[in-house]
Amino acid sequence: MTKILKGKPVVEEMKEAMKKSIQEYEKKGIFPTMAIIRVGSREDDIAYEKAIMRNCESVGIKAVVYEAKEDIQMADFSILVKTVNNNDQIHGILIFRPLPKQLDMDIIKNLVDPKKDIDCMNPINLQKVFEGAEDGFLPCTPEAVVEILKYYEIPLKGAKATIINRSLVLGKPLGMMLLKENATVQICHSKTIDLAKEAASADIVVTGAGKAKMFGEEYFSKSSVIVDVGINYLDSKMCGDVDYDGVKEKVLAITPVPGGVGTVTSTILLRHVLEAVEKLK
Repeated sequence: MTKILKGKPVVEEMKEAMKKSIQEYEKKGIFPTMAIIRVGSREDDIAYEKAIMRNCESVGIKAVVYEAKEDIQMADFSILVKTVNNNDQIHGILIFRPLPKQLDMDIIKNLVDPKKDIDCMNPINLQKVFEGAEDGFLPCTPEAVVEILKYYEIPLKGAKATIINRSLVLGKPLGMMLLKENATVQICHSKTIDLAKEAASADIVVTGAGKAKMFGEEYFSKSSVIVDVGINYLDSKMCGDVDYDGVKEKVLAITPVPGGVGTVTSTILLRHVLEAVEKLK
């Protein structure tokens, strides 16, 4: 029988551990706090903001919103980021993206204090992933993938892991993280020759192609563990990159969409706030 790798139990375990840590911090007069920097009032940003604040409240993390006008210029935005950087009461910084065209991401990503960079925006933190250093922040989605695999005790040592994504947001850092767990990693993409054959020969397949239900049963085997990172909408319904209904009874394990990686990713962001508290001591 296929094992469904749901995100909820992973999240619950993480949150219980966070609550205990936060209680200990509060005894010492430390109140873990996240700053959300939002430009403009896009509906999806507002919805995301409310979800994050509810999530923060569920474990006892404070959230402070810094709202900037849609037409804010680069100089003023830089001042805002630096002000939050210098606020000793703020431990983690999250900047909502995408940003308006007048704001230069190449500059902004370097402005965020690496010790407060809970979304792994600053290249310094990404560099540490590739160096194997353990004192930086990991990108949230790749970290969520590894968290799920470990929670469900999926063997990583010696396993062949195929990642169908080569971005700096997912594929490349995840590859480094799985290598650190002694997995054998293969990174594939849309130009990979005979992608189905490559994926089907792997023990673990991570999909991040961004195309709804792209991967059918020909991409997997009975022993496949599938981690579907895709978030797509088909007929107004959220779905992953994998044809879940067509595949779920024919593999060893699979994450659902929704209810899989995404729920864990948002909780990783909270845990990063607590990691930031330690870095800023």
